[in-house]
Amino acid sequence: MVAKLQPLADRLVVKPSQKEEMTKGGIYLPDTAKEKPQEGEVVAVGPGKMTDDGKRIPIDLKVGDKVIYSKYGGSEIKIDDVEMIILRESDILAKKV
Repeated sequence: MVAKLQPLADRLVVKPSQKEEMTKGGIYLPDTAKEKPQEGEVVAVGPGKMTDDGKRIPIDLKVGDKVIYSKYGGSEIKIDDVEMIILRESDILAKKV
């Protein structure tokens, strides 16, 4: 599925986590009322950013890491009916441990 993508430079491909479809009170939420998820799993990692002197700075994350990313960062894409988001490493706010 994601093998079709190889992010470039300091970019990552993240599969957003599915949010709950029901509130704590038992009310189901339609898609239009849901907030965009800000958590996901890294599914592909680029080689890292290239410095001006030609050295590569590797990305601190790896495939399988659970991350929290900025709400409006990245570019949303759809591959084989699976929604993904391409983010820069700087758009990642935290790694879940």
